[in-house]
Amino acid sequence: MKKEEERDETMKKNGGANQKVSFFKLFSFADKTDVALMTIGTISAVANGVTQPLMTLIFGQLINAFGTTDPDHMVKEVWKVAVQFIYLAVYSCIVAFLQVSCWMVTGERQSATIRGLYLKTILRQDIGFFDTETTTGEVIGRMSGDTILIQEAMGEKVGKFLQLVATFLGGFAIAFIKGWRLAVVLLGCIPLVVVAGGAMASIMSKMAGRGQVAYADAGNVVEQTVGAIRTVVAFTGEKQATEKYESKLEIAYKTMVTQGLISGLGLGTMLAAIFCSYSLAVWYGAKLIIGKGYNGGQVINVIFAVLTGGMSLGQASPSMNAFGAGRAAAYKMFETIQRSPKIDAYDMSGSVLEDIKGDIELRDVYFRYPARPDVQIFAGFSLFVPNGTTMALVGQSGSGKSSVISLIERFYDPESGEVLIDNVDLKKLQLKWIRSKIGLVSQEPVLFATTIKENIAYGKEDATNEEIRTAIELANAAKFIDKLPQGLDTMVGEHGTQMSGGQKQRLAIARAILKNPKILLLDEATSALDAESERIVQDALVNLMSNRTTVVVAHRLTTIKTADTIAVVHHGKIVEKGTHDEMIQDPEGAYSQLVRLQEGSKEKATESEVPETSSGIERSGSHRLSSAMRRSFSRDSSSSRHSFSLTSNFFIPAAVNVNEADENEQETRTVRHKKVSLTRLAHLNKPELPVLILGSLAAMVHGTLFPIFGLLLSSSINMFYYPAEKLKKDSRFWALIYIALGVANFVVIPVQNYLFGIAGGKLIKRIRSMSFDKVVHQEISWFDDTANSSGAIGARLSTDATTVRSLVGDALALIVQNIATVTAGLIIAFTANWMLALVVLAVSPFIVMQGYVQTKFLTGFSADAKIMYEEASQVANDAVSSIRTIASFCAEDKVMDLYQQKCDGPKKQGVRLGLISGAGFGSSFFILYCTNALCFFIGALLVQQGRATFGEVFKVFFALTITAIGVSQTSALAPDSNKAKDSAASIFDILDSKPKIDSSSDEGTTLQNVKGDIEFRHVSFRYPMRPDVQIFRDLCLNIPSGKTVALVGESGSGKSTVISMIERFYNPDSGMILIDQVEIQTLKLSWLRQQMGLVSQEPVLFNETIRSNIAYGKTGGATEEEIISAAQAANAHNFISSLPQGYETSVGERGVQLSGGQKQRIAIARAILKDPKILLLDEATSALDAESERVVQDALDRVMVNRTTVVVAHRLTTIKNADVIAVVKNGVIAEKGRHETLMKISGGAYASLVTLHMTSS
Repeated sequence: MKKEEERDETMKKNGGANQKVSFFKLFSFADKTDVALMTIGTISAVANGVTQPLMTLIFGQLINAFGTTDPDHMVKEVWKVAVQFIYLAVYSCIVAFLQVSCWMVTGERQSATIRGLYLKTILRQDIGFFDTETTTGEVIGRMSGDTILIQEAMGEKVGKFLQLVATFLGGFAIAFIKGWRLAVVLLGCIPLVVVAGGAMASIMSKMAGRGQVAYADAGNVVEQTVGAIRTVVAFTGEKQATEKYESKLEIAYKTMVTQGLISGLGLGTMLAAIFCSYSLAVWYGAKLIIGKGYNGGQVINVIFAVLTGGMSLGQASPSMNAFGAGRAAAYKMFETIQRSPKIDAYDMSGSVLEDIKGDIELRDVYFRYPARPDVQIFAGFSLFVPNGTTMALVGQSGSGKSSVISLIERFYDPESGEVLIDNVDLKKLQLKWIRSKIGLVSQEPVLFATTIKENIAYGKEDATNEEIRTAIELANAAKFIDKLPQGLDTMVGEHGTQMSGGQKQRLAIARAILKNPKILLLDEATSALDAESERIVQDALVNLMSNRTTVVVAHRLTTIKTADTIAVVHHGKIVEKGTHDEMIQDPEGAYSQLVRLQEGSKEKATESEVPETSSGIERSGSHRLSSAMRRSFSRDSSSSRHSFSLTSNFFIPAAVNVNEADENEQETRTVRHKKVSLTRLAHLNKPELPVLILGSLAAMVHGTLFPIFGLLLSSSINMFYYPAEKLKKDSRFWALIYIALGVANFVVIPVQNYLFGIAGGKLIKRIRSMSFDKVVHQEISWFDDTANSSGAIGARLSTDATTVRSLVGDALALIVQNIATVTAGLIIAFTANWMLALVVLAVSPFIVMQGYVQTKFLTGFSADAKIMYEEASQVANDAVSSIRTIASFCAEDKVMDLYQQKCDGPKKQGVRLGLISGAGFGSSFFILYCTNALCFFIGALLVQQGRATFGEVFKVFFALTITAIGVSQTSALAPDSNKAKDSAASIFDILDSKPKIDSSSDEGTTLQNVKGDIEFRHVSFRYPMRPDVQIFRDLCLNIPSGKTVALVGESGSGKSTVISMIERFYNPDSGMILIDQVEIQTLKLSWLRQQMGLVSQEPVLFNETIRSNIAYGKTGGATEEEIISAAQAANAHNFISSLPQGYETSVGERGVQLSGGQKQRIAIARAILKDPKILLLDEATSALDAESERVVQDALDRVMVNRTTVVVAHRLTTIKNADVIAVVKNGVIAEKGRHETLMKISGGAYASLVTLHMTSS
């Protein structure tokens, strides 16, 4: 890890800065509609930008109308000008609507296109890419986080930017027309402003890039932890996970604070420059009036035009930030979109054979996995499989058997040598076509979180119901499917967790049958099954293998005896081949030794044909499903949980109502939360109170600067009509005051931004680490719920915290600032002329109402879009994590369709949101200009009646306009605050959840020394996610200390559930579980789990070094000696030291860089290091080949001495010498005793299980 981090660091230093795409490149995926929208949007934005400079023109006329006409004609003259205001109002209303809606809609559309393209390219990458260059977490992070940043950069922000630029240019054009001398002088100040802004923007985007990297790392921690939650919990690794997460968050926090400071400095410099240019303008304008015969209206018009222009430049900076972040985010995504894979699934070139016979040949193949280039798998490997025959590959774990299958599927290309089918090099054949001719059934069948029917239909594009029916019958799956309440429409959980192993495997076989492939590849298709399931699956396979070319990889020799040829692979070479009968003749041959290894374990498992109707099995049918969860205990742990939360809506009409009800409940729940959220959020930020108070003070000062500026302006307008001498003196005085204002800005703004940056950053960090901490300590059944898959949780943690911060940090600053602005504005207005001020106030509800309407409109939409995109990213997550299955079934298009379908909803939402925001935006301008017209009209009336003076009208007017700008800025934040409220609600949902089994609580007792007696007393249990299936009914079981108890039974009988219950992953519904006569619910949970070592069927390793994986078991950290002795005890030390980097070897995501036997031994070492009193083995050797199994079994036998051991196993070898064997059947213990005693019960459950095993030997 250290090395990698260093390498990443240097990469970040060198590459982090300039990894951006050019701005126009963002739009490279626009279609015709988008181009049209962008054109209209651009034109409208420019048109909208010009409204403000136009307003300054009208304004100049107004001043002259006020300043030069005598009071009697005043109303008439002013009315003429006021009408122009109303025209302006209508015009700006229309263009503002077009600007916002066009850009928002096109931003939504294009970001959706980019998302789709990204997923599409991810799916077409070669498998090597997934081994080396990307992780599921990264893909999801990019799809959910980065596309939002890109959308920000290409949506309404562009319109806003164009509008501001147009204002800037328009302002200067008018200034030059009206008074070029003054304009030229003012122009000199602009570079200052621009340079400050530009420098800030570039630094900002650099920081943004760095922050993204840190957050991506944090995201991976989440994905790994949640994906392997059972392992984390069993080894009490929660604290370790949160610490690791926090260290990643710390980096992100630091970048955030610097970001705040820099943006503050930039803005401060800019405003300081603007104010200094005013001081210059006032002083020089006065000179021009004296010397060059300018008039007051003219000078004001120029100053105003330059002012609006300059201000607009200042406001462009948030858009610049968004562009920076978007370009940085796009870099990685576009890089991926442009990457052309070495093996391209969408590549339609390559020949298609008329008729495929199915001869397979590997000729002199050299191969290494891209992820482990230092380990040579094949060096000159050759193999020929004639069509229609079955070739079995046997050998030790890690010898390269499965690699043969990966090469035939063309997941990888060999480094040299060739793979031929019908004598044609695979590389020359069209990939999609050849994959459609090959059926793959692998060791861990990957099912997608949709219905059984949909899963099987992956085999063939448009399969009819009859075809699906035939497929499931041939796969021996029809029986159990028909017993399910919804039959073929039953949802399969994420990664198939609602099914038992045998059931999943049969679905995978049905999927392969439906494909009707010419070539069949079976990668240990039956290894993880118990005897009875295996027999059924084996029959299904025999049906499938007839007259196809078949390559079988297997550990168990029974499965391959019947093969036409058997090849023994050893270290990437074929050392022996022939039929079973030939090779068994040579007692010294490699094959015979393998056989002897297995015979020694007397473990022959082609079972006798027991008629399926025997009542026990019939009854178990209903339990079959139950095994799902039994499986999910070990299985989920590894296959991180991804899901489509509401997929069922799309597939099962019957289930729709259920889901709709849920959705409504969720809705009401979030709504209820919204009431709490803001105060509670504030509470979360409590530790930063001093920082926030100081920040708010700075913001208040910042807020009052503008009304004060307005006051100064209106005072200086009067000055321009003074006689020369007085004008000269006054102008100097005002000039100095402007400079003072500028300095104040320069000091206050950086302080404000920096302080709020600290507060916001700390808040994000706190929210994330609190939520993560809470997530890690949830009970296991919480993770069984598909809504809490690792993908969804990752997305929630990353996006929610960020949006909440925008609410607390940035928004709070703006609110305080605006309140200050409004108060100051009102005070100035009322002191100037209360009558006029009242009139203005009477109109102000319109302005406020318009802001409110805009806010209101924006509220309704953000919630749904978030959930919807979460679903879509779940589809992606599923696809990426089971990329091999998708590749082998050419299901890329199918996944894309499903993804697009999930994206349609949010896209429509986005479009609707765009139109409505546009309408709000437009109406706000309309109201603003109309009220201006009204105020001046009434002002003129008052002046005419002598109730007000020229100066007062302007004081009130400026106070009003500048205050209104303040208010409209607040309502512009509305969309963010709604998002943030949703996010806050979803965060508090996590924070408020009270797990029934809470591993973070320190309640409960601990025992001085543990003997290790375990007792189940009358336990009844069902899985919370499947309450209709009873797993245990009144189960009693006593496990004496220091003894080994083996649990046997059919697949799905609840054997593994016993282990889950001892680990207290679940509480029993009734009855109790005792350890040393103490009920485990009264013991301290983390202590209880430290007393047990768990080794499960599919060991979950973390993406770190082997050393840190072994040390994971020990809370206090382990010494080198302890680690090595644990590895030796687990028979792992030798293979670890033979690796190039020894204990520092990284195991890859979910341990993919190691073979099954190696992973299993590391998992055992991890359990031993804990030195547990109780050892729980959940089919710890089922997925291994004979030799690894022997090695692992030896390791286990050594470890089991003097510990209470609970073994769940399919294979009898592993359990013969147990002290007690208990048969679990129909939720109770049917028989228990030693192997010998149980064998004597004729017709007993155990005896019949054994005969099933023994028949073939």
